[in-house]
Amino acid sequence: MFKNKTLRNIVLLWLAWVLIVIGFQAWAGQRMLPKRPDYARPFWTPEWTGALSQAGKPYLLEPFMNQQVCWDSEFYLSIAVAGYDDPLVTKANINLNQFDDDPLNDFQRNMQDISLSYAFFPFYPAMIWLFIWPLKLLGLNAIATATLAAVIVSALGTLLGMIALYHLAKDELQESGAWRAVFYLIIFPSGFFLAMVYTEGLFVGLAFASLALLKQRRWLGAAVLASCAALTRSVGVALVVPMGIVLLRELDYRQIKANFTRANLVRVGLTLLPLLTFLVWKISYLGQTFDIIQAAWFGRGFLELGKSWESWKYAWDQVTNSQGPSMAYHMMEMFFPVVALVACGFTFRKHPEITLFSLTVILFALFSGDIQGMYRYVLAAPSLFLFLGKLGRNEAFDRGWTIFSLLLLGMNAYLYAMDMWAG
Repeated sequence: MFKNKTLRNIVLLWLAWVLIVIGFQAWAGQRMLPKRPDYARPFWTPEWTGALSQAGKPYLLEPFMNQQVCWDSEFYLSIAVAGYDDPLVTKANINLNQFDDDPLNDFQRNMQDISLSYAFFPFYPAMIWLFIWPLKLLGLNAIATATLAAVIVSALGTLLGMIALYHLAKDELQESGAWRAVFYLIIFPSGFFLAMVYTEGLFVGLAFASLALLKQRRWLGAAVLASCAALTRSVGVALVVPMGIVLLRELDYRQIKANFTRANLVRVGLTLLPLLTFLVWKISYLGQTFDIIQAAWFGRGFLELGKSWESWKYAWDQVTNSQGPSMAYHMMEMFFPVVALVACGFTFRKHPEITLFSLTVILFALFSGDIQGMYRYVLAAPSLFLFLGKLGRNEAFDRGWTIFSLLLLGMNAYLYAMDMWAG
């Protein structure tokens, strides 16, 4: 699939990127300190970005690689170190009466204070836990070891995603265009998340690699990686869409009976595997508790059209009628999903399966109920980078987009390292 030189150069680019991003975060934090608090989202970030906002959160206070942990990192590390019911993690005291009409009412009423860790999927913490074991030889404390393990998992996931994206882009964009697509991925304004204690790096690796294996008709590998992606983030279940499209495309509709072969039945089973994996998780204790925390604490859910519409109106109002951090932040949150949607329009003809997955990723985010983190979520839409890689054939666009992306990447990576809101 690759020439040795190509694979070596991708690895070298990845390694340079990891070291530069992490090194920049450490250096920039020594050069200047932010003015607190952050008013990016005026109704909640001022309270959560003060000088003492991390007090009482040991997983965010460990000095080792502290610039790579923030916000949700606390929960991933906690699950990996101590499980979902870690007493060191914040618990939500939820009024369960709001779920009176829910069919899971009896289950919910047996719950009292619920750890916020239940709002997060298990596969990324499980991979962190796996990598913790060999790293114990370094003699670091438990949180430091978990942090290093998490960054390694994220970074290796990103490397897998880069290799897979190169493969997805090469046929149409040739080698130079595939390189641009890979480069645009890691310098995207939210690309620093790929090396942080967040799920982005691992999810991009699993999802993109699943699509690349599907392109080669390696059904087992594609299904297994898609199932792992579905246990990393809920939108991973959308990988059944491209798998289903490829499966239907290979059937012979002129001879229906001829389709009932053992090989086709196996493919049907593998296509459904990510969905079945997700449904098993969904009906489990973890899945049911996830729904409660997401709805009652984080205000997110599946196709929350009303909430999403109100949130989009609020974001537009902040862009048009405010100024300062809120205006700048919401401009970014609105701009990049639009670019990703435009990208889907341009990639559908040649890459329908990739485009429909990308579109699902974007729409899941846009209609989840709250407009924050949108420019982070679109990292998992490969159509975005295929589109940018194609536009990059124009040298002026290539240089201009690179400058634009890198400036925003540096700003956001710094904000994250300083515990400010970076989406």
